[in-house]
Amino acid sequence: MCAGRLTEWGLVPHTIVVESPVHEYAVLIIERHLDTFGHVNNATYLDLFEAARWDWITSNGFGIERIRELQQGPTVVEVTLRFKREIKNRQRILIRSWVESYEGKICNVIQEMRDETGELCCDARFLCALFDMQARRLLAPTPDWLRAVGMKPKTE
Repeated sequence: MCAGRLTEWGLVPHTIVVESPVHEYAVLIIERHLDTFGHVNNATYLDLFEAARWDWITSNGFGIERIRELQQGPTVVEVTLRFKREIKNRQRILIRSWVESYEGKICNVIQEMRDETGELCCDARFLCALFDMQARRLLAPTPDWLRAVGMKPKTE
C-alpha cells in the first residue's frame, strides 16, 4: 500500500508484520451467479468474496451478534479485482482469504478464487478497516478484530 494514500486519509503508516493463516471457503456456482454470457457476473464476484469474508470472521468469533454487541464491524475502503479465467455454471470453486499486512487502521486482505484444478480464476485485494458504528469512524485494530482475521501480530 502507498504511504501517500494513508497520509491522505489522515492515518499514520505503521506496518504490523503478521502471520495470517489462509481461510478456505468452498462454493458451488449456480444459475443465479451467472450473467447473460453464461459465466459468473462481475458483481457476483464481490458477493462471493464477501460471503467468504463473513465465514472467516464468524468462524473466528466475530459474527453479526458480536458486531452488534460491540457496535464495531468490518468495512471495505477500496477493492481491486483481476479476472483471470471464466467461471461457469455448476463449477466448484474455492475462495482463499488471508491478511497480507496491517498499516495503521487499514488491513490488506488478499482473496483468491480457484477452480477444482487449482487454476486461479480471480484475485482481489481489499483494503479493509474496523468501523465504529456509533462514532462513524475507522478504528485501530482491536485484539478481538485481529483474532477475527486470524492475525498474530509481531512487533517489528
